[in-house]
Amino acid sequence: MSSRPIETHDAPKPIGPYSQGVLAGEELFCSGQVAIDPQTGELIEGDAAAQTERALQNVGAILRAAGLDYGNVVKTTLFLIDINDFASVNAVYARYFDKGKPARSTVSVKALPKGARVEIEAIARR
Repeated sequence: MSSRPIETHDAPKPIGPYSQGVLAGEELFCSGQVAIDPQTGELIEGDAAAQTERALQNVGAILRAAGLDYGNVVKTTLFLIDINDFASVNAVYARYFDKGKPARSTVSVKALPKGARVEIEAIARR
């Protein structure tokens, strides 16, 4: 099975030695996305809901670059620095996955890159 990196200017440039996503056969593995504005390279201001919105937009850009959309997502992992943000994050998340609900894990963590409140990674299948 061959794999290739997926890159798009519509999502933030990686802040480390990794690809935005990797397409391996029929599966796309999206690296964790935080609420970085791809135009400025800076973390957006705002609460967990606002950061979830931006992180999911970044995931969407990577999906589109691979010819996929949110309906192709089969698994997500959410990392929250405050588990009390769970409800507000869910409210935003539900709008993006209203037609199909992928499997999901949510993990509370001590800190995230750039001081983000939320990080979201996704696996999608063609």
